[in-house]
Amino acid sequence: MTTEHHPSTMQHQHTEPGVVVPGIDAPSTVACLRSLHPRGVRTIVASESAETPASCSTYCDEFVEVPDPDADLMAYGDALLDLARRPDVETLIPVREEDVYILADRKDEFAEVVRTNWPDFETLRLVQDRVELFAAADAADVAVPETALLDQWTDWDRETIVKPRYTVSAPAYLSGDSDAVTIGSTEYQRPGSPPDPQAAREKRGHMPLVQERIPDSREFGFFAMYDHGEPVATFQHCQRRGWKYCGGPSAYRETVYDPELEEAGRALLDELEWHGLAMVEFLRDTDAEEYKLMEINPRFWSSLPFSVQAGADFPYYYWQQARGEPIDVDDSYEVGIGGHLLRGELSYLHSVATEEYPMVERPNFADAAREVVSSIVHQPRFDYAVSDDLMPFFRDGLNLVHALRGTEQDPSSSGDDAAGAVAAGDEATAEQSNPSASQPQGASPSQASQQLDD
Repeated sequence: MTTEHHPSTMQHQHTEPGVVVPGIDAPSTVACLRSLHPRGVRTIVASESAETPASCSTYCDEFVEVPDPDADLMAYGDALLDLARRPDVETLIPVREEDVYILADRKDEFAEVVRTNWPDFETLRLVQDRVELFAAADAADVAVPETALLDQWTDWDRETIVKPRYTVSAPAYLSGDSDAVTIGSTEYQRPGSPPDPQAAREKRGHMPLVQERIPDSREFGFFAMYDHGEPVATFQHCQRRGWKYCGGPSAYRETVYDPELEEAGRALLDELEWHGLAMVEFLRDTDAEEYKLMEINPRFWSSLPFSVQAGADFPYYYWQQARGEPIDVDDSYEVGIGGHLLRGELSYLHSVATEEYPMVERPNFADAAREVVSSIVHQPRFDYAVSDDLMPFFRDGLNLVHALRGTEQDPSSSGDDAAGAVAAGDEATAEQSNPSASQPQGASPSQASQQLDD
């Protein structure tokens, strides 16, 4: 493991308290740096790639190279534990599923050296295993889409999706070598065309789930930080545009407040006696007139910069909770303000111009372009592009160009694989290896996603 220091910090005595933030391609890492560094917190970015946008942020004090969790999850965990043992490190912030899995699975080891404001593994499993999650939702009287294991689903005349049962490839969930398994992403199934359960099991390393498709593509997030079963801070937004016109990771979202959404999100987290961060994701079933649970992201979400810009400074709340400090939270925020991931907006327009998804009406391109431009003019808030820290924005754009060039040079890649490579820069790296949070990787135009922002 090697360590690189920014020139301005090479002589730093490391007297400030520090935080380790895994460096991923989603904007959540940069949001943590921008929140904590100005408050005197030493920010340490740990990543398998020096090309992560956070590594060139004005607010990054130190970059540390660590193993790739996709290649060796145990070695990645060992590297995080080594960092946690440093005397200047007070806590670590999970920003992807692998992070929170390692932190929860080895919580006793981390608790010896840092504050551990994340759930224990028994509770985390209830979230990362969707079968267990939907059982908890049922106990909490929270609605869920009709769901079953693939080999137990019989009604293939309906619009359905197939999605992984688990949110991360990890030893506790999969048999065999979990580092070598790709659990896959969400795929739309044409009515009357059932997939082969045994082939799906062999391909994904487990038996995936089948779920009814909710036609309304608007995605609602209930964001919260909990302290041993008690809510500390909450926030809501609605995703208005995804990377694809059928959905996918967030390109544009707006703040909302709905007591019904608040009630559903709190009921589920209360049932779990949650501790730490959570984004509870819902789709609105307009026929049933209720929110239906999609999943819980038990770590920071991709659209975190927007949450902070809207007044919900979750990285700072997390830091205060980790240090045992009183948290002064103002739960009020302005409803109706919006924020963008510019690369996501470009992907959305590309999708409108070039792609077809069954059962999802494609918007008129001129109207879509007008809506994007209008919202950028009237709601100029951006995940990466901020005036005092522009380098992550340029690094992110350069990463996108490299991804597209790499796809063009690979003759085995289809045009839709190129779209998947674009999405990989946000959540899927595969958000960060979280297929639940990304658009379908390598999906054909006959496959549409029922996925959420983060």
